[in-house]
Amino acid sequence: MLIPFNDDNPLEGIAHAYVTWALIAVNVLVFVLVQHGYRAEIDIPSAFGFGAIPAVVTHAAVLPDEYVRLPAELTLVTYMFLHGGWLHLGGNMAFLWVFGDNVEDALGHARFLLFYVLCGVAGGLAHSLAVPDSASPLVGASAGISGLVGAYLMLHPNVRLWVLMFLRVPLRVPAIWPLGAWIGFQLWSLIMSGDEETAWWAHVAGLLAGAVLIVFLRRPGVPLWVTTRDGTPDGRPPV
Repeated sequence: MLIPFNDDNPLEGIAHAYVTWALIAVNVLVFVLVQHGYRAEIDIPSAFGFGAIPAVVTHAAVLPDEYVRLPAELTLVTYMFLHGGWLHLGGNMAFLWVFGDNVEDALGHARFLLFYVLCGVAGGLAHSLAVPDSASPLVGASAGISGLVGAYLMLHPNVRLWVLMFLRVPLRVPAIWPLGAWIGFQLWSLIMSGDEETAWWAHVAGLLAGAVLIVFLRRPGVPLWVTTRDGTPDGRPPV
Protein backbone atom coordinates (compact mmCIF):
# COMPACT_ATOMS: atom_id res chain seq x y z
CA MET A 1 0.00 0.00 0.00
CA LEU A 2 1.42 3.38 -1.09
CA ILE A 3 -0.35 6.50 0.19
CA PRO A 4 0.76 9.86 -1.31
CA PHE A 5 1.15 12.75 1.14
CA ASN A 6 3.26 15.35 -0.70
CA ASP A 7 4.77 16.16 -4.10
CA ASP A 8 7.73 18.21 -5.35
CA ASN A 9 5.70 20.16 -7.89
CA PRO A 10 5.50 23.95 -7.41
CA LEU A 11 2.70 26.03 -8.91
CA GLU A 12 3.43 28.04 -12.05
CA GLY A 13 0.20 29.51 -13.42
CA ILE A 14 -1.62 30.46 -10.20
CA ALA A 15 -0.46 31.90 -6.91
CA HIS A 16 -2.69 29.78 -4.67
CA ALA A 17 -5.01 26.82 -5.15
CA TYR A 18 -8.09 28.58 -3.80
CA VAL A 19 -10.63 26.16 -5.28
CA THR A 20 -8.80 23.12 -3.94
CA TRP A 21 -8.73 24.66 -0.47
CA ALA A 22 -12.42 25.58 -0.73
CA LEU A 23 -13.39 22.05 -1.79
CA ILE A 24 -11.55 20.56 1.18
CA ALA A 25 -13.21 23.04 3.54
CA VAL A 26 -16.70 22.38 2.14
CA ASN A 27 -16.28 18.61 2.39
CA VAL A 28 -15.18 18.84 6.01
CA LEU A 29 -17.92 21.32 6.94
CA VAL A 30 -20.62 19.19 5.29
CA PHE A 31 -19.37 16.13 7.15
CA VAL A 32 -19.36 17.87 10.52
CA LEU A 33 -22.39 20.16 10.26
CA VAL A 34 -24.77 18.36 7.87
CA GLN A 35 -23.87 14.71 8.37
CA HIS A 36 -23.12 15.07 12.08
CA GLY A 37 -19.77 13.39 11.59
CA TYR A 38 -19.27 12.65 15.28
CA ARG A 39 -21.52 9.63 14.77
CA ALA A 40 -20.10 6.21 13.94
CA GLU A 41 -22.10 5.87 10.70
CA ILE A 42 -23.38 8.18 8.00
CA ASP A 43 -26.51 10.16 8.84
CA ILE A 44 -29.41 8.36 7.06
CA PRO A 45 -31.48 11.43 6.09
CA SER A 46 -28.38 13.08 4.62
CA ALA A 47 -27.41 9.97 2.68
CA PHE A 48 -30.86 9.48 1.15
CA GLY A 49 -31.57 13.18 0.68
CA PHE A 50 -28.27 14.19 -0.93
CA GLY A 51 -26.65 10.91 -2.01
CA ALA A 52 -27.03 9.62 -5.57
CA ILE A 53 -29.35 6.59 -5.44
CA PRO A 54 -29.07 4.64 -8.72
CA ALA A 55 -32.69 3.48 -8.74
CA VAL A 56 -33.87 7.07 -8.27
CA VAL A 57 -31.40 8.54 -10.77
CA THR A 58 -32.49 6.03 -13.42
CA HIS A 59 -36.18 6.51 -12.47
CA ALA A 60 -36.54 2.84 -11.58
CA ALA A 61 -37.87 3.88 -8.15
CA VAL A 62 -39.22 6.92 -6.35
CA LEU A 63 -37.69 8.27 -3.15
CA PRO A 64 -40.16 8.60 -0.24
CA ASP A 65 -41.27 12.20 0.23
CA GLU A 66 -39.69 12.54 3.67
CA TYR A 67 -36.22 12.03 2.16
CA VAL A 68 -36.57 14.23 -0.94
CA ARG A 69 -34.35 17.32 -0.69
CA LEU A 70 -33.74 18.16 -4.36
CA PRO A 71 -34.19 16.71 -7.88
CA ALA A 72 -32.48 13.37 -8.47
CA GLU A 73 -30.25 14.86 -11.19
CA LEU A 74 -28.70 17.29 -8.71
CA THR A 75 -27.71 14.46 -6.37
CA LEU A 76 -25.09 13.57 -9.00
CA VAL A 77 -23.29 16.65 -7.68
CA THR A 78 -24.25 16.72 -4.00
CA TYR A 79 -23.22 13.10 -3.38
CA MET A 80 -19.60 14.18 -3.91
CA PHE A 81 -19.66 16.18 -0.68
CA LEU A 82 -20.93 13.38 1.59
CA HIS A 83 -18.74 10.71 3.18
CA GLY A 84 -19.26 7.46 5.02
CA GLY A 85 -16.87 8.19 7.89
CA TRP A 86 -13.72 9.99 8.94
CA LEU A 87 -11.44 7.53 7.13
CA HIS A 88 -13.44 7.90 3.91
CA LEU A 89 -13.27 11.68 4.21
CA GLY A 90 -9.61 11.77 5.23
CA GLY A 91 -8.43 9.53 2.40
CA ASN A 92 -10.23 11.54 -0.26
CA MET A 93 -9.11 14.90 1.15
CA ALA A 94 -5.49 13.72 1.31
CA PHE A 95 -5.56 12.97 -2.43
CA LEU A 96 -7.30 16.28 -3.10
CA TRP A 97 -4.63 18.13 -1.09
CA VAL A 98 -1.71 16.47 -2.89
CA PHE A 99 -2.99 16.52 -6.49
CA GLY A 100 -5.65 19.21 -6.62
CA ASP A 101 -3.34 22.23 -6.59
CA ASN A 102 -1.35 21.17 -9.67
CA VAL A 103 -4.43 20.24 -11.67
CA GLU A 104 -5.98 23.56 -10.67
CA ASP A 105 -2.73 25.21 -11.78
CA ALA A 106 -3.03 23.58 -15.21
CA LEU A 107 -6.70 24.51 -15.65
CA GLY A 108 -7.22 27.78 -13.82
CA HIS A 109 -9.68 28.23 -10.97
CA ALA A 110 -13.04 28.24 -12.79
CA ARG A 111 -12.25 25.41 -15.19
CA PHE A 112 -10.82 23.34 -12.35
CA LEU A 113 -14.13 23.54 -10.48
CA LEU A 114 -15.98 22.57 -13.68
CA PHE A 115 -13.52 19.71 -14.24
CA TYR A 116 -13.96 18.38 -10.70
CA VAL A 117 -17.76 18.46 -10.91
CA LEU A 118 -17.82 16.81 -14.35
CA CYS A 119 -15.61 13.97 -13.14
CA GLY A 120 -17.93 13.44 -10.20
CA VAL A 121 -21.02 13.48 -12.40
CA ALA A 122 -19.40 10.99 -14.80
CA GLY A 123 -18.66 8.67 -11.89
CA GLY A 124 -22.15 8.97 -10.47
CA LEU A 125 -23.76 8.26 -13.83
CA ALA A 126 -21.50 5.26 -14.49
CA HIS A 127 -22.32 3.75 -11.10
CA SER A 128 -26.06 4.36 -11.60
CA LEU A 129 -26.00 2.69 -15.01
CA ALA A 130 -23.96 -0.24 -13.68
CA VAL A 131 -26.43 -0.97 -10.85
CA PRO A 132 -29.62 0.78 -12.02
CA ASP A 133 -31.91 -0.95 -9.50
CA SER A 134 -29.76 -0.31 -6.44
CA ALA A 135 -31.39 1.58 -3.57
CA SER A 136 -28.08 2.19 -1.78
CA PRO A 137 -27.00 5.85 -1.79
CA LEU A 138 -23.70 6.63 -3.47
CA VAL A 139 -21.62 9.03 -1.37
CA GLY A 140 -18.05 10.30 -1.48
CA ALA A 141 -15.66 12.42 -3.52
CA SER A 142 -13.90 9.38 -4.98
CA ALA A 143 -15.00 9.94 -8.60
CA GLY A 144 -13.78 13.54 -8.52
CA ILE A 145 -10.56 12.41 -6.84
CA SER A 146 -10.12 9.71 -9.48
CA GLY A 147 -10.44 12.42 -12.10
CA LEU A 148 -7.59 14.30 -10.42
CA VAL A 149 -5.43 11.16 -10.53
CA GLY A 150 -6.10 10.72 -14.25
CA ALA A 151 -5.33 14.37 -14.97
CA TYR A 152 -2.20 14.42 -12.80
CA LEU A 153 -0.75 11.41 -14.60
CA MET A 154 -1.46 13.05 -17.96
CA LEU A 155 0.41 16.16 -16.77
CA HIS A 156 3.18 14.99 -14.43
CA PRO A 157 3.81 11.21 -14.59
CA ASN A 158 7.39 11.45 -13.33
CA VAL A 159 7.10 14.17 -10.69
CA ARG A 160 8.47 12.82 -7.42
CA LEU A 161 5.85 12.02 -4.78
CA TRP A 162 6.36 11.36 -1.10
CA VAL A 163 4.35 8.28 -0.18
CA LEU A 164 3.90 6.16 2.91
CA MET A 165 4.47 2.46 2.30
CA PHE A 166 2.34 0.33 4.62
CA LEU A 167 1.46 3.53 6.54
CA ARG A 168 4.96 3.59 8.03
CA VAL A 169 7.87 3.96 5.61
CA PRO A 170 8.25 7.27 3.70
CA LEU A 171 9.48 6.91 0.12
CA ARG A 172 10.09 9.40 -2.69
CA VAL A 173 9.07 7.86 -6.01
CA PRO A 174 7.86 8.95 -9.48
CA ALA A 175 4.11 9.61 -9.53
CA ILE A 176 3.48 6.93 -12.13
CA TRP A 177 4.44 4.17 -9.65
CA PRO A 178 1.93 4.67 -6.83
CA LEU A 179 -0.75 6.15 -9.08
CA GLY A 180 -0.29 3.41 -11.67
CA ALA A 181 -0.63 0.83 -8.88
CA TRP A 182 -3.75 2.63 -7.64
CA ILE A 183 -5.29 2.55 -11.14
CA GLY A 184 -4.43 -1.13 -11.49
CA PHE A 185 -6.15 -1.85 -8.20
CA GLN A 186 -9.30 -0.01 -9.32
CA LEU A 187 -9.44 -1.96 -12.59
CA TRP A 188 -8.76 -5.29 -10.88
CA SER A 189 -11.44 -4.58 -8.29
CA LEU A 190 -13.93 -3.62 -11.00
CA ILE A 191 -13.35 -6.90 -12.82
CA MET A 192 -13.10 -9.23 -9.82
CA SER A 193 -15.37 -7.76 -7.18
CA GLY A 194 -19.13 -8.13 -6.99
CA ASP A 195 -19.22 -5.80 -3.98
CA GLU A 196 -21.83 -3.11 -4.55
CA GLU A 197 -20.72 -1.30 -1.39
CA THR A 198 -17.70 0.12 -3.22
CA ALA A 199 -18.54 2.03 -6.40
CA TRP A 200 -15.71 0.81 -8.61
CA TRP A 201 -17.46 1.99 -11.77
CA ALA A 202 -17.59 5.51 -10.31
CA HIS A 203 -13.83 5.41 -9.67
CA VAL A 204 -12.96 4.17 -13.15
CA ALA A 205 -15.36 6.54 -14.91
CA GLY A 206 -14.03 9.50 -12.93
CA LEU A 207 -10.47 8.47 -13.81
CA LEU A 208 -11.23 8.27 -17.54
CA ALA A 209 -13.15 11.55 -17.47
CA GLY A 210 -10.20 13.30 -15.83
CA ALA A 211 -7.68 11.92 -18.32
CA VAL A 212 -9.83 13.10 -21.25
CA LEU A 213 -11.01 16.45 -19.87
CA ILE A 214 -7.51 17.66 -18.98
CA VAL A 215 -6.56 17.46 -22.66
CA PHE A 216 -9.30 19.89 -23.67
CA LEU A 217 -9.66 22.13 -20.60
CA ARG A 218 -6.01 22.87 -19.77
CA ARG A 219 -4.80 26.44 -20.18
CA PRO A 220 -3.05 27.31 -23.48
CA GLY A 221 0.61 26.37 -23.35
CA VAL A 222 0.28 23.77 -20.59
CA PRO A 223 2.08 20.63 -21.87
CA LEU A 224 1.19 17.02 -21.24
CA TRP A 225 3.53 14.34 -19.91
CA VAL A 226 5.95 16.78 -18.30
CA THR A 227 8.90 14.92 -16.83
CA THR A 228 11.45 17.64 -16.12
CA ARG A 229 11.55 20.78 -13.99
CA ASP A 230 11.83 23.09 -17.00
CA GLY A 231 8.56 21.76 -18.43
CA THR A 232 10.05 19.77 -21.29
CA PRO A 233 7.94 16.70 -22.13
CA ASP A 234 9.88 13.47 -22.37
CA GLY A 235 10.86 12.98 -25.98
CA ARG A 236 8.08 15.18 -27.39
CA PRO A 237 7.67 18.80 -28.38
CA PRO A 238 5.30 20.83 -26.19
CA VAL A 239 1.62 20.45 -27.10
